[in-house]
Amino acid sequence: MRWMPQIITLFAERIRPEPRPLADADSQTLAELVARRRQVIEMVGMESNRLHQARDLRVQRTIKATLKTLEAQLARLDREINDTVKGSPAWRAADDLLTSVPGVGTITSFTLIADLPELGQLDRRRIAALVGVAPINRDSGQMRGRRTIAGGRTDVRNALYMAALSAIRWNPVISEHYQSLVERGRPKKVALVACMRRLLGILNAIIRTKTPWQCA
Repeated sequence: MRWMPQIITLFAERIRPEPRPLADADSQTLAELVARRRQVIEMVGMESNRLHQARDLRVQRTIKATLKTLEAQLARLDREINDTVKGSPAWRAADDLLTSVPGVGTITSFTLIADLPELGQLDRRRIAALVGVAPINRDSGQMRGRRTIAGGRTDVRNALYMAALSAIRWNPVISEHYQSLVERGRPKKVALVACMRRLLGILNAIIRTKTPWQCA
């Protein structure tokens, strides 16, 4: 496929992905544990859907047995991830800082620690581009396309999405930002992405300055 190099070049020009340093053994272990947790969550969801669709009692029993095994694995993974983070002074401090922000829970914190080690080391624009929440223009000549988000680290963006939904309810800064954008006519989806970007900028600054959340 001769067009593949051009596509890759275009992606690099538009997204400008940051090179990721090789992870040390502990970081690799944490990343694998967090990734495995996501996989188990996905399997739980799939089996739960199958259980709702199953009519035969024998099939239901097998699905329930699988769910029980998966839920036990999930509980074990949660303990192992928590022990791994709490066993590192640096990660424990980062977790305390991140979860000090209203809307950011343990899972979001662990995901950021595991999958976004650059947090606190880049400016807000570069970290937003790295995660994939920076607006990308679709302009061509005199045509001005809609700004969209693309690329980046999907797992981090998904965790940030859930955190932003919570922050819109419980974080006064993010809530005010969201309401302001909606009142100015921004579509709710656009406002939510803007809140994700704002929340990421706050978390980036908190890790960089090592200062817990303070609502001015």
